[in-house]
Amino acid sequence: MKSVRVIFSPEAGEVYKYLNREASDSKKERMILKAVNQKIGLIKANFHYGDPVAKKLIPEEYKIKYDISNLFRVELPDFWRMLYTLTDGDSEIEIVAFVLDVIDHKEYDKKFGYRGD
Repeated sequence: MKSVRVIFSPEAGEVYKYLNREASDSKKERMILKAVNQKIGLIKANFHYGDPVAKKLIPEEYKIKYDISNLFRVELPDFWRMLYTLTDGDSEIEIVAFVLDVIDHKEYDKKFGYRGD
């Protein structure tokens, strides 16, 4: 069985740092941080945990910046989303789940081209 390593993009890392910084004073940030940590554990146990995003719906930004061909979405509290892709790790016995973004619903809609009313 391959091991799964979870790493964050610089953008997702910044959001993760923000959530850690604000969690002590904000119930919302604490709740989202707890969910992110829980979902990371679930991804390590089953790297296909998230909902697959159809290839034609993957934002061009991710294809260009990270050269990805797969994308998974994980729902978080308060309509936040965590987006990750799977890549081969440094060895044949490792898979890397690369977290691209941890974003709120408004930012998610913008990235995927959905329009609000």
